[in-house]
Amino acid sequence: MRLNGKRAIVTGGGSGFGEGIVRKFRAEGAQVLVADRDEAGARRVAEATGSQWIRADVSRGDDVKAMVEAAVERFGGLDVLVNNAGIGHLPQPLEGLPEDEFDRILAVNVKSIYLAAKEAVPRFKQQKSGVILNIASTAGVSPRPRLAWYNASKGWVITATRAMAVELAPFGIRVNALNPVAGETPLLKTFMGEDTPEMRAKFLSTIPIGRFSTPEDLGNAACFLCSDEASMITGVAMEVDGGRCI
Repeated sequence: MRLNGKRAIVTGGGSGFGEGIVRKFRAEGAQVLVADRDEAGARRVAEATGSQWIRADVSRGDDVKAMVEAAVERFGGLDVLVNNAGIGHLPQPLEGLPEDEFDRILAVNVKSIYLAAKEAVPRFKQQKSGVILNIASTAGVSPRPRLAWYNASKGWVITATRAMAVELAPFGIRVNALNPVAGETPLLKTFMGEDTPEMRAKFLSTIPIGRFSTPEDLGNAACFLCSDEASMITGVAMEVDGGRCI
């Protein structure tokens, strides 16, 4: 029960890596608010795990404010914020991505972390404790071709994590990130362009361990970084990638 008594928000918790994190957090004793713009997904995961849920579009300030307030109201406070929600784009030449799609990627992958910090950090400062975990990507460390703007958004997440960590450490707040490789989630097809045996084999050939990241992998790593066992760890962007970035 490494997270016993902890109160957490997991964005994008209605599927994929977010669902894996919710399930692990609940198994380790945390109270969890599952936040997702997919209301059905959020409700499904919450009901399956005995969690709370809320519909939230993390690119919208009003939704993020309501999300944090809901967690505080339902749990009596907040200890852990997991910024997991994210989107990608289909592989294509960097100059070909439509402007509205570029804006959406930055809103979900980048602006959401700023919005969540605005709401959560003042509460964490007041209580002199708190943990923020941002889900970045190996794409921010070792970019794949034809995914330029997704790569760039995840590079921003890694830099933001380090900047947040050094500024917030004096207030007792830790900030870390996880860098998964492509995983068995709804985003997999987006990254590959098409989900075929040949394309999967091509992606897997770049991962020394020979498999994709799973929601369970991310849940296990997230649990450690958000637990008191990691009390001396901040500003880290930890690869959960089977050796892809070596």
